[in-house]
Amino acid sequence: MPETREHDHPNVGTYLRVAAILVILTVLEVGVFYVPAFHAVLVPTLLALSAVKFALVVLFYMHLKMDSRFFSFLFGGPLLLAVVVLVALLFLFFGQFTLRGAGVAGGGGG
Repeated sequence: MPETREHDHPNVGTYLRVAAILVILTVLEVGVFYVPAFHAVLVPTLLALSAVKFALVVLFYMHLKMDSRFFSFLFGGPLLLAVVVLVALLFLFFGQFTLRGAGVAGGGGG
């Protein structure tokens, strides 16, 4: 009879360390929001911090790290596609505004 091996799940200490990291990241997010020096890069910084928090929650508390790679692919594939589309749209709209501003500024002479 084939032996079934359970996945090695993290212990309580690992969950507490992940929870502590999530608390620290949340404090950083709040701090970034209130520090005026970060206002120029507020959105990208908050998005990066929230992406790290999202990854930690999915990997440890939703047990994706311990599950089959197939489930990781089913979850990560569409997520990666959504991120690529989002970044492409951001560059598309950012490029449109930049080109529009450059066209107005440089198009007056003749």
